[in-house]
Amino acid sequence: MSKTSEEHSLLVLKNYIGGKSVSCRSYIDSYDPSTGEVYCKVPDSGKEEVDAAVAAAKEAFPEWSARSPEQRAKILHKLADLIEANLEEFAQAESKDQGKTITAARTVDIPRAAYNFRFFSTSMLHHTTDCSPMDHMGCLNYTVRCPVGVAGLISPWNLPLYLLTWKIAPAIAAGNTVVAKPSEMTSVTAWMLCKLIQQAGVPPGVINIVFGSGPRAGDALVSHPEVPLISFTGSTATAQRITERSAPYCKKLSLELGGKNPAIIFADADLDQCIETTVRSSFLNQGEICLCTSRIYVERSIYSEFLERFVAAAKKWKTGVPSDPSSKNGALISKEHLEKVRSYIALAKSEGGIIHCGEGLDQLDLPERNKSGYFMPTTVITGISDSSRVMQEEIFGPVTCISPFDTEDEAVARGNGVRYGLSATVWSKDVGKVHRVAQRLQAGLVWTNCWLVRDLNLPFGGMKNSGVGREGGKDSYHFFTEVKSITIKH
Repeated sequence: MSKTSEEHSLLVLKNYIGGKSVSCRSYIDSYDPSTGEVYCKVPDSGKEEVDAAVAAAKEAFPEWSARSPEQRAKILHKLADLIEANLEEFAQAESKDQGKTITAARTVDIPRAAYNFRFFSTSMLHHTTDCSPMDHMGCLNYTVRCPVGVAGLISPWNLPLYLLTWKIAPAIAAGNTVVAKPSEMTSVTAWMLCKLIQQAGVPPGVINIVFGSGPRAGDALVSHPEVPLISFTGSTATAQRITERSAPYCKKLSLELGGKNPAIIFADADLDQCIETTVRSSFLNQGEICLCTSRIYVERSIYSEFLERFVAAAKKWKTGVPSDPSSKNGALISKEHLEKVRSYIALAKSEGGIIHCGEGLDQLDLPERNKSGYFMPTTVITGISDSSRVMQEEIFGPVTCISPFDTEDEAVARGNGVRYGLSATVWSKDVGKVHRVAQRLQAGLVWTNCWLVRDLNLPFGGMKNSGVGREGGKDSYHFFTEVKSITIKH
């Protein structure tokens, strides 16, 4: 195939600004993680494109914010219906673009994207405001909540449509207009969503999607004087940069950042259920979920049994071509990311850690065209000290470390011994113990005897370096609106 015809077969994305598809002057290559080949060109937007999108969002704001919550809800419902009607097409695209299995995209990512619109379309109708009479002063005080204006939304590459819609839905349901920037590595489903946005009757300018890199498009968005609010999901390092760039404008920030999440497994845990769930919580989506378990602390009396059974279960967690229904894990997002994850395994080895399965031990059986894909088998490590970078830093791959503990206090102290505090899991049949330990763990979400059970009404977010703010039913409503107190003298 000649270079030119190959160029023609590539998917070329366009920005979506003011209800129109807009070409860009330069483009970024996007790779199919399962083959390592370029398959898509993503706009390399910068200040000019972001300025145009903000102007369109600003223009659309008065009319959109003046609509009743019910009128806005109707459109969000329509969007949810359209995503569900195109579920298979979106699942195929998400799997190819991100490297995740088709099964994960079909059963988790795309249904959740539709549900985000459905959930926020209705939840926004049920929030009430406060009223406080001061009869002795002849006054009545009450609060109202107003949309903020143009919301800047930046979403990551691990759950592309799932996390993009988690931001867009509450923002527009509350009456804001948005400029969203998905990850340049996974932009295809966001681009496909633009067509549905039109079909659902979203007015031009209410949702604008600008594609590009963090340093160019992202930076232009977070430092834009007319974007008063930023919701970001991604790394702690990028969040520090966003905080600095947005500080001169005193923007409202919601930052959902990394995790180094512990599982604490007591001797009285139901091991069958615990092992099955903890393998999933360690390796789901190639370990590329901020809530994945990457440190497992096991009470010493059951440590050797747990380790043996966990490694056996991890070996059965098949890594393979994303389109194969028997694959549990697909490919990691990029060559650079695969190398980064592998470097942690090398570091663990150099520090005397034992690799029980996975990287360097287990060969993957891949078809010829996938040999250059970014695959890595599930990897289990023991013998690493808590102070090691392997135990302290977010690896974001199919890697977990297992270590024994002796007392409840020790388990809690070690669980809390990192700079992150996003989630944790606790396994025990002792009700008093799970309550006690859950209270003491520094994490925004604690699951006991389960993992990733999510009620979207409840707050989502982390402590310490895992973020600022919370999102979820009431929390998203509060974030995407400003409260105003009004006092009437009668």
